[in-house]
Amino acid sequence: MFSYSKATTLNLSSFDTSNVTNMQYMFRNSEATEIKGLENFDTSKVTSMSGMFAYSTATSLDLSSFDTSKVTSMNSMFWGSKA
Repeated sequence: MFSYSKATTLNLSSFDTSNVTNMQYMFRNSEATEIKGLENFDTSKVTSMSGMFAYSTATSLDLSSFDTSKVTSMNSMFWGSKA
């Protein structure tokens, strides 16, 4: 969704992710150094987060509220990222 995005800041505070099952490569190669709203993501149905932040330039990520109980794949989730 935001792979290869040139935006330097992303505000995803109002994103409804309650029915998302695949977040694979969502922010891969994103140039956003700041991604706001991740603490509001509903990840309770997500099964894949593979490469989600691979090569991302984000410097800080708040993933403390992520529910990963159904995630079966996180390969390379942070591969080459700055966070």
